[in-house]
Amino acid sequence: MDYTGASFLTGSKVNGPHRKVIVQKYGGSSVADAQKIGGVASRVCRRRDDGVDLVVVVSAMGDTTDGLITLARAVVGTASSPDPREMDTLLSTGELVSATLMAMAIKARGYEVISLSGIQAGIRTDATHGSARIADIDTGRLQAELDAGRVVIVAGFQGLSDNGDVTTLGRGGSDTTAVALAAALKAERCEIYTDVDGIYTTDPRLVPDARKLREIGYEEMLEMAVLGAKMNPRSIELAAVYGVPVLVASSFVDAPGTLIHGGVSTMEVRRAVTGIAVDRNIAKITVRGVPDRPGAAAAIFEPLAEAGVSVDVIVQNSPQGGVSDMSFSVSEGDFQRAREILENGLKAGHSGVLAQSGLAKVSIVGTGMQNSPGYAARMFRALGDANVNIELVTTSEIRITCLVRKEQVQAAAQALHRVFELEKPGA
Repeated sequence: MDYTGASFLTGSKVNGPHRKVIVQKYGGSSVADAQKIGGVASRVCRRRDDGVDLVVVVSAMGDTTDGLITLARAVVGTASSPDPREMDTLLSTGELVSATLMAMAIKARGYEVISLSGIQAGIRTDATHGSARIADIDTGRLQAELDAGRVVIVAGFQGLSDNGDVTTLGRGGSDTTAVALAAALKAERCEIYTDVDGIYTTDPRLVPDARKLREIGYEEMLEMAVLGAKMNPRSIELAAVYGVPVLVASSFVDAPGTLIHGGVSTMEVRRAVTGIAVDRNIAKITVRGVPDRPGAAAAIFEPLAEAGVSVDVIVQNSPQGGVSDMSFSVSEGDFQRAREILENGLKAGHSGVLAQSGLAKVSIVGTGMQNSPGYAARMFRALGDANVNIELVTTSEIRITCLVRKEQVQAAAQALHRVFELEKPGA
């Protein structure tokens, strides 16, 4: 995603030197019912008492979005999919409910507050329904409400396209809304409150010794987010582009969270491996007999891209007899669709499609690996000693990812966490 062309400072003055603005975001689990909304409202009011100007982004309550998707599918039946434009308008209502209820709860506590839709907050997007990208934010209305002394509640996940239609930003889009608003308002930082109290070295449900990180760099957090960690990858990329510090903390307990930022001088990333990322919903597809000629790979991946199927780990073996096999991973949610596209669409010359579900990705992530040899060998030895078989391998400058059987992912995560001593604090 390229945000460098977006201008997030149109139509308004920038906050003066004596104004401290914080953008907070509360996820669906944090505002799931009236009691939780009340708890968040009290938290917001306490922060307002500290003299902070607050913009608060909220997600839809609990499983509201999933419920609306189910309802839409029930209405149109199984023969067709809901119209994308109408779907965006429908799904945007979930955040509007949260925003207005939050404003009511804060108002009842005696504070000046106003709720705004994403459109009223000046968020403009492209016209890609279901996964729109933020193009611009006119902060005029936001700044005027802050100048009037109000807490501003913004419905996340939504904006307005140039053709005047409501758009949504895709799963986790409220994180992106919050970081974009923080960039536009030149906020001191963006605070993401959720049902976890920070970013851990790995999933604590898999590894009881997992340790909460005090801080982590943008680059490593982006890798971990892409690989299945709690944060939305688009929001991390946006934070990195605009230099927005992001705090991830719990909305249910007052405990220090994890600060995501670019100040590497005091970072825990002095350790070569910072964390173990896990994604337990992976499938593998292998296309047999791919011709060894220009354009053969494009013929496989272009139809998948047009259908919105994201492909991750890609491995091609050396050609033999003018053909090779090409394997890649997709999410389990895209598995059947990808399989059908390839089985029905590939032209003659390919010898078949093999599909395997029930896999997981386990990755070691750390900027310190860039200039230090031996980490792949240590990873593979640890997995071998734990009797974990590797299906596919892929690497970047700061991560090594292996596909393994889903039932082996806990053993894999525990082995890697132990061999790289991630339970120990410090460098």
